[in-house]
Amino acid sequence: MSDILSSFDCNLILYGPPGTGKTYHTVLYAVAICDGKSLEEVKAMPYTEVLKRFQELKTPDTGRIAFTTFHQSYGYEEFIEGIRPRVEEENSGKLSYQIVPGVFKQFCDEVRNRAVTVSSACSNIKENPTIWCVLLDGTGHSELKTHCFTNNEIRIGWRDWDERITEDTKQLNDLTRAVLINFQENMEKGDIVLIEKNNTSIDAIGIIDSDYKYDKEGYENYPRKRKVRWIAKNIDEDVVALNGGKRLGRLTVYPFPSRRIDLVGIMHLIQKYDKGSHFTVQEKESPCVFIIDEINRGNISRIFGELITLIEKTKRRKAKEEMSVTLPYSGDTFSVPQNVYLLGTMNTADRSIALMDTALRRRFSFIEMMPDTEVLKGIEITEGSEILDISKMLSIINERIAYLYDREHMIGHAFFVPLREDASIERLAAIFLKQVIPLLQEYFYEDYEKIQLVLGDNEKSQDTYKFILDTKIKVQEIFNGSPGIDLPEKRYKIQKDAFFKLNSYKEIGEGL
Repeated sequence: MSDILSSFDCNLILYGPPGTGKTYHTVLYAVAICDGKSLEEVKAMPYTEVLKRFQELKTPDTGRIAFTTFHQSYGYEEFIEGIRPRVEEENSGKLSYQIVPGVFKQFCDEVRNRAVTVSSACSNIKENPTIWCVLLDGTGHSELKTHCFTNNEIRIGWRDWDERITEDTKQLNDLTRAVLINFQENMEKGDIVLIEKNNTSIDAIGIIDSDYKYDKEGYENYPRKRKVRWIAKNIDEDVVALNGGKRLGRLTVYPFPSRRIDLVGIMHLIQKYDKGSHFTVQEKESPCVFIIDEINRGNISRIFGELITLIEKTKRRKAKEEMSVTLPYSGDTFSVPQNVYLLGTMNTADRSIALMDTALRRRFSFIEMMPDTEVLKGIEITEGSEILDISKMLSIINERIAYLYDREHMIGHAFFVPLREDASIERLAAIFLKQVIPLLQEYFYEDYEKIQLVLGDNEKSQDTYKFILDTKIKVQEIFNGSPGIDLPEKRYKIQKDAFFKLNSYKEIGEGL
């Protein structure tokens, strides 16, 4: 796998005019990188299979692909971390502020945590234990909590329900069912349990030491129990940082997401209270991809901040010249994992590479994505004996655009791909009216004389075939006298009927 992956640069941008399949290709590249395949292997697969695999890799449970889109107001706070307001539920609308990780920092943290395998020397803790949060009759002090700490157990209620809850148990809402099934079936011996003190802190750490038991006479209204070996009780440990910056929830029993919880940090916390506890950490760094669509639309210096250096291959975590930074809001030490691939797309019609931030250009490799008329080979629209070759038509249009403007503003082949399913003059007319003409108007700042040249309207055999119809203006009929300024000699309008005539398209390149 390493030989194949070495062919992909860790920072890569696909760039080209609109409609050239840049976003389409990010799916191919992302799957190839994650699965350790060559791009040619992935391209040979049916695209529906590739897209299905892409979605699998992008699910929260797998979390190996993430996606964001830059825009003009996108900033460091959304990408790395920032301070955001939060309404405190339990304080009747009181406003507070919390440090929230941005999408890229959160992705890197999750990638690093998923790569960790923990083996403990303590026989009570299983390899890679699930970390559970449990509320013992609410937060703070309670009689149930005192009982559980004294008797080495955890208990939850629902006394009037069946001993064993199943998916078929009626009159339970989904949240309650999830709590009970988690406690019965999903919690296992050797898992770690944290007892919630409040929404930021815990007051006990324990190791699950038995299977689920139902003890209706054991303690009042809390018959469902598991034995626990307590590592620490009556403590006060803030675990927000270990929980990926998130506060603790209000469910009675729930597992911390493995992609977010800092398992190594939890093990260090256990070691803090149990001096005899030792553990080993192994890492398996599977390749992951972070996709940034429209990367050139954002203010790169503002978004990346100090991370612009950290994304370099030689500056990443465990590299020879590894670098890390202390983030300004949280104070966390942060570095970019080696197995995170940055994959961006860039529309050259929005901004040329030459105008991009120099720091970004130096740290990314670029792959040009130009219109590929071979994709359109075989797509034809027929009307009687007349045949329109879509591939040839697009080639002629793009050659003229490159001459009159530049090659970065060509028309992409992707606009015409829908004609594979519906090769009709109506579909082609819709593509031109809704996509091609607006692009040309934008490119040439509504200089219709140049748009006419691109579409061959200057030499059409009949005016009815002209997409842009020009009519001469008689200045004397509009103004009194002779104005002493230069005035346009022609008036232009889009002639919609022409878009539904096959000859209008054929005469774009008639005789070439």
